[in-house]
Amino acid sequence: MPKKCLIAIVAGEASGDLIGSHLIRALKAAIPDAAFTGIGGPKMQAEGFPSLFSMEKLAVRGYIEVLRHYLEITGIRRKLVRSLASAKPDIFIGIDAPDFNLELERRLKKIGITTVHYVGPSIWAWRGARIKGIAKSVDHMLVLFPFEAQIYKDAGIDATYVGHPLADIIPERDQTNEMRSLLRAPSGCRIVTLMPGSRQTELAHLGRLFAETAVQLAKLVPNVHFLVPLLTRETRAQFDQALFDAHATELPLTVLFGHGRDALAASDVALIASGTATLEAALLRKPMVIAYKMNSFTWRLMSKLRYQPWVGLPNILSGTFVVPEFLQDEATADNLAQALANLLMDPVVTRRLPPKLSALHVILRQNTAARVVATIQRLLGLKVVT
Repeated sequence: MPKKCLIAIVAGEASGDLIGSHLIRALKAAIPDAAFTGIGGPKMQAEGFPSLFSMEKLAVRGYIEVLRHYLEITGIRRKLVRSLASAKPDIFIGIDAPDFNLELERRLKKIGITTVHYVGPSIWAWRGARIKGIAKSVDHMLVLFPFEAQIYKDAGIDATYVGHPLADIIPERDQTNEMRSLLRAPSGCRIVTLMPGSRQTELAHLGRLFAETAVQLAKLVPNVHFLVPLLTRETRAQFDQALFDAHATELPLTVLFGHGRDALAASDVALIASGTATLEAALLRKPMVIAYKMNSFTWRLMSKLRYQPWVGLPNILSGTFVVPEFLQDEATADNLAQALANLLMDPVVTRRLPPKLSALHVILRQNTAARVVATIQRLLGLKVVT
């Protein structure tokens, strides 16, 4: 009996879990006898993916934060290398999480396992020197943005531009009223979605700030209602504490378990921690303010390595300041509340911003699943069916 095709996948955070679920569904359709192993979150597991470890353990960002969890994270990686060396997967796909996955890929490549990295590390934004290390770890890079592929090819790394799966998933039609009805948002209110991050480390830095911002905004703009989508009980508990600490427990606010994209679609404006959620908001053509804070030592280190004046994906992809960003010391409740109020009260922004964001949708919609699967099939030596 022929051996099943074994595909190992590791995703390290919520955005990777979404991409991974999209990928698994497409791989199952193209390679019906495929089996899977590795690490994934709830969306991947819903597709039948057996996760060997909790994905939450890997969802740590920033130098200091990683150091605090270093022993646990390296222990997981060590066990995973042993497991995969024994299982001998036909291919390994690391989804984002470069600090974890690139070292894992280097070790797997060394023992003869073909390695693919899906979502290129942001070497065009910072830490460009890492590209030499990437070449030692990765057989093939799958990149989400059109300008990335040539950067990797110039460094001798095979790369394929596949577009972004969110651009395929998110429809271009307006969903505002539909999502407000689904989420039972109060009618006649301005809806403001707060997204302080999917990781507990992000909530530690941004939870109270977002709560204080909501308090300030409610003073500036009448008749607002806040939606706060959170992924886990732990982050819900953190945000509840942040509301208490900010004296914000009486805010007109609905906390949701999941439903992040629905909450963005329902909103008039969003306050978002820098990350994939900013791209979701852009694809939904929603005005937003981007904010981020981290450990001050980590910030000082990362600031020295930045290549671009922007960190938000809508601004990076547009090559200009399309939406406001407030980082570290500039991320204050006063600044964020005023920026949100400006977006809510300015009809010019309401008219001009959506077409700019819609252009990103066109660029990123590439039938990503089909492109990724075709690349994986070629690497596996299988016939590509188009």
